[in-house]
Amino acid sequence: MKSNNPVLRRLYEYGTMTLGCAVYALCFNWFFQPNSIAMGGFTGLAQIINRLIPVFPVGMTVLVMNVPLLILGVRRQGVKLLVATLYATAVSSLMIDGLAMVYTFPAMDPLLACIYGGVLMGVSMALLLMMGGTTGGSDLAARLLKYRLRSVSIGRLCLFIDAAVVTLYAITFRSLNNALYGIISMYICSVAMDAVVYGSNAKMAYIISSRSGEIARLLLEMNLGVTLLDGRGGFSGDEKQVVLCAFKRSQIAPIKATVTGVDPNAFIIVCEAHEVLGEGFGEYSPDSL
Repeated sequence: MKSNNPVLRRLYEYGTMTLGCAVYALCFNWFFQPNSIAMGGFTGLAQIINRLIPVFPVGMTVLVMNVPLLILGVRRQGVKLLVATLYATAVSSLMIDGLAMVYTFPAMDPLLACIYGGVLMGVSMALLLMMGGTTGGSDLAARLLKYRLRSVSIGRLCLFIDAAVVTLYAITFRSLNNALYGIISMYICSVAMDAVVYGSNAKMAYIISSRSGEIARLLLEMNLGVTLLDGRGGFSGDEKQVVLCAFKRSQIAPIKATVTGVDPNAFIIVCEAHEVLGEGFGEYSPDSL
């Protein structure tokens, strides 16, 4: 949400983070805890501590363990990260413990739990990361590592960290099945996280046609960015212009209709665009994911 009003912008950001915290707490109490599925990050470590020392609740244990990582985060991203992460960590921890006191979810099929738990966990963490917050632990560590490993997606970084914690869970409790379910869940979580953070941006099309000039003109009239690339047919050897166009997902049908209306024999290649920056799309920031 882009707004010139800082109050409305902050309300939107913290409202979204609160929703992410609620989904995170529900996911943990519904899918992971009752089925003893290993979780990654500090929540997974808190599960181990809670199992060994039940007097330490999961939520508060996560909160305490995050303090050193928060100090490192503030040095890199400033006070805004501290405030947002403290808020998200505190709210999610309180929601986890509060929901556990109000209702205990029964166990379910562990495969269903790790699939749906992974999806919801990924969505909740993506909502927090997009608003500049984290629940601490692996997602905060992944956000900091992103400065060093720019080519690795935020979801994959979380997956690597979580897999290490899940492995520790398996060694501690000698529970291979629960650890394997946890790895499945963490992989699904990383895919869902990347889909929310990166996947909603755009698609890209390469259009090869003998009438590329007319096609480019019509696409420009649709307020789309167009680039003409020089190409040569591999079989015929004829020189051709390739139309390169980035567009939002909802525009794919009218683009195909426009192109085939000009040239029914046009060769159209539609690709997933991992991320598009520039006018009409995203903006680059050193703190971006």
